[in-house]
Amino acid sequence: QVQLVESGGGLVQAGGSLRLSCAASGLTFSSYVMGWFRQAPGKEREFVGAISWSGTSTYYGDSVKGRFTISRDNAKNTVYLQMNSLKPEDTALYYCAAGTDWGQRLAGAYEYWGQGTQVTVSS
Repeated sequence: QVQLVESGGGLVQAGGSLRLSCAASGLTFSSYVMGWFRQAPGKEREFVGAISWSGTSTYYGDSVKGRFTISRDNAKNTVYLQMNSLKPEDTALYYCAAGTDWGQRLAGAYEYWGQGTQVTVSS
């Protein structure tokens, strides 16, 4: 079965950095667009960004543009989220997701999801 497993979350001070990883199995990884989403308590799931099948293209949500970078290693079936200049408002549970359509920002467009990794940014 398909599994997406996120890791790398934790507690960091404002202005710091974290790198999240998402290891995929049970699917042809290079055939999927990989996205990152986040959800804070009491809020809707928010699109963070996505990366194309080969990794040559990315796009991001406005709240993280210029601070977060997505990359992927198809040989390792892994997608990464590098988060810099973190702010307290970045505190959330971060999910990776796999989908087949490019340009999607809605959670419903993604087929497979991980269980999430918590990121907490202290002020």
